[in-house]
Amino acid sequence: MSEEWRRLAPRTLLAGVAVLCGVAGGAALPATLTLAGSRPLWQAVAWALAGAVLLVVGGGAADWVRLRRTRYRIGPERVDLHTGLLVVKRRSLARERIRSVDLTANPLERLLGLVKVRIGTGEHTGGESTLELDLVTRAEGERLRRTLLERAAAGDPGHDGVLAALDPRWIRYAPVSFVAPLLGGAAAGAVMQVSDWFGAQDEVLNWIGDRFEDVSLAWMIIDLVVLATVVGVIGALGLWVEMWADYRLEREAGGTLRVRRGLLTARSVSLEERRLRGIELVEPLGVRMFRAARVDAVATGLAQHDDDKHADLKNLLPPAPRAVADRVAAQVLREPEPPTGAPLAAHPPAARTRRLRWALWTALAPAAVLAVLGVLLTPVLLYVAAGIAVVLVPAGVLLALDAYRSLGHGVSGPYLVTRSGTVRRSTVALQRAGVIGWTVKQSWFQRRAGVLTLSATTAAGEGAYAILDAGEGQGLAFADEAVPGLLTPFLEHAEAPLTVR
Repeated sequence: MSEEWRRLAPRTLLAGVAVLCGVAGGAALPATLTLAGSRPLWQAVAWALAGAVLLVVGGGAADWVRLRRTRYRIGPERVDLHTGLLVVKRRSLARERIRSVDLTANPLERLLGLVKVRIGTGEHTGGESTLELDLVTRAEGERLRRTLLERAAAGDPGHDGVLAALDPRWIRYAPVSFVAPLLGGAAAGAVMQVSDWFGAQDEVLNWIGDRFEDVSLAWMIIDLVVLATVVGVIGALGLWVEMWADYRLEREAGGTLRVRRGLLTARSVSLEERRLRGIELVEPLGVRMFRAARVDAVATGLAQHDDDKHADLKNLLPPAPRAVADRVAAQVLREPEPPTGAPLAAHPPAARTRRLRWALWTALAPAAVLAVLGVLLTPVLLYVAAGIAVVLVPAGVLLALDAYRSLGHGVSGPYLVTRSGTVRRSTVALQRAGVIGWTVKQSWFQRRAGVLTLSATTAAGEGAYAILDAGEGQGLAFADEAVPGLLTPFLEHAEAPLTVR
């Protein structure tokens, strides 16, 4: 039996008016200063105040109309949403296709007890596969989530409760992530951009120059890099707290994984286990040095929302000690041991040679260009080229050797496992039953080296997961073993290694 038509929470008006008041207040001051240049101050204030009132009243009225014209209904077979005044939109989703009900709330919405509800089908078809209720009460959001994701008790594999909860000590991995230097650079760029808006960029540069007047150029650069790093570390710590505070990973009755996290903006993401095709263990270089890893889901229909790109829906576990990551991976997959910990086959030495060549080319090419320019223009560039070569060549060789050691593939029960990467090492355990095809690629250089790249195609995650630079016979035999029968018709079995027809 269908429910009655329901409306959004009336408190939505308060949230909209509060946001409009903030926007109006932020615009009123610069508007007043601009108008005061050509008229008396009281007139400038009056005009700015009138504009602010018009903005708040007009926006509030538009929000009231949207609230009155929006209604939704949960039926036995479909979810319906009607909205719009001049252009009326009627949307409907079949309940059997619904794969996610995600709840989010920013600080203001949390204060008012409201949440935004996104109902998705897990299909990559843009807004046509998602219904959004903006906003409903927190209790109504939880009711909708339970109602739309409920599953029959028969065949339920069990309710395991909490699989992982936040350990405050995990914050130590935030400063060694790639976010820290990016935030430091962004902060420096923001300072220069804001100073340029106010026409004070020269003053800022002069102030920096005065602080380092008696310091050599090299030490000035070092000091600025250290300062940017400190700012980036502080920013990374703050971002980690905002993203992962109150984190919990739970398995709910009916076979649903639920991730809840967020300090200011609360997020609740639900994932049906029947959509799960595997997991990905991600180890960025800095995090890996501290023997930690992050766990992501490999599942169908985890497309990012256009207006919420900061929320990575596939994250199941923040960077945590590797033992914790392995345990959570095994629990998520309902396996006694984590497939990502299985022994993997090494790749041929030709794969190492290819990575060393890439590293040397990447390091020596810019140095060679600068050396040529140094001969033609100024000897200073020769010293720069030498410095680049001295720094980049050893670093490149070390990364190339690490990238080769990271290569590997294997089979662990119902999963095929592939690992690659050095700056961002990724170990993927993918259900063999979820592989719908193989793509075999071999460039001219790979043919000379006797290696090839295999990509396991799946409907989940990134769509394909590669086994890089495996031996020709080794890679094709592995594909035939991992998913029997899929590649067999295209293989020739002879005394020589397997080859593609």
